[in-house]
Amino acid sequence: MVDRFGSSRGLTRRLLASVAVLSLTGLACAEDTSDIAKKAQNPIASMISVPFQNSTTFGVGEHGDTADSLLIEPVIPVTLSPDWNLVTRTIVPLIEEPALAPGVGNVTGLGDIQLSLYLSPAKAFHGIIWGLGPSFSFATASDRSLGSGKESAGLSTAVLTIRGHWLVGTLITDVTSVGGQEDRKAVHSFLVQPFVNYNFSKGWYLNSSPIITANWHAVPDSKWTVPIGGGGGKIMRIGKQALNCYVQAYDNVVRPHEAGNWSLRVQVQLLFPR
Repeated sequence: MVDRFGSSRGLTRRLLASVAVLSLTGLACAEDTSDIAKKAQNPIASMISVPFQNSTTFGVGEHGDTADSLLIEPVIPVTLSPDWNLVTRTIVPLIEEPALAPGVGNVTGLGDIQLSLYLSPAKAFHGIIWGLGPSFSFATASDRSLGSGKESAGLSTAVLTIRGHWLVGTLITDVTSVGGQEDRKAVHSFLVQPFVNYNFSKGWYLNSSPIITANWHAVPDSKWTVPIGGGGGKIMRIGKQALNCYVQAYDNVVRPHEAGNWSLRVQVQLLFPR
């Protein structure tokens, strides 16, 4: 069954076309490329950005089907004082799931929206940049199979350092259900995303940012998903609009039985340096 959102792959093509149109009327950028790259790779940077991240997962379920998700992830920093910033990160997922059970067709639609708020010092402390704050997941899925049916809350933190060409850090989130549909299972999920970036000249870089997840309520052999891989990207401009584009591939070396074997991740990130 395909609902009113249509195919997420079609949405991806339309959104990327919209990115090209928006780029023609983007904001001017006075910073050099290396500075922009490091801010784009920093999940709690004091820079407005809007990533469009599409992940295609292969080998899903008994028949080796393909799943697709498009994450729209606006990052908006707010200056609280000369010493502190509040960085908001919202994730709006559009998901296409294959048929995973007899008599159930593929489903496409909106998943559970997530919001994280990071209180972060305006200046690095001995070269360390960090942020900490609450994280929420809202039961907004347009179909039962695309979300948990639970409202969840917890904590999220980001820690990173920039050393010459290197930017290295990690993002950690842990949330547990606090309400929602009574007939749905309780949720306690964990996510850790280590990221390593090596920046070359002219905006090119290599990077790895695997998203490692755990479902604490699952049976032991289905608890963890651990991908290994990476890719590369480039900071560029179309007109006056700064963009961060990358391609990455990951092999799921540890995964639940029904999860995919590997995934291809493509991101186009609109950047609005101050």
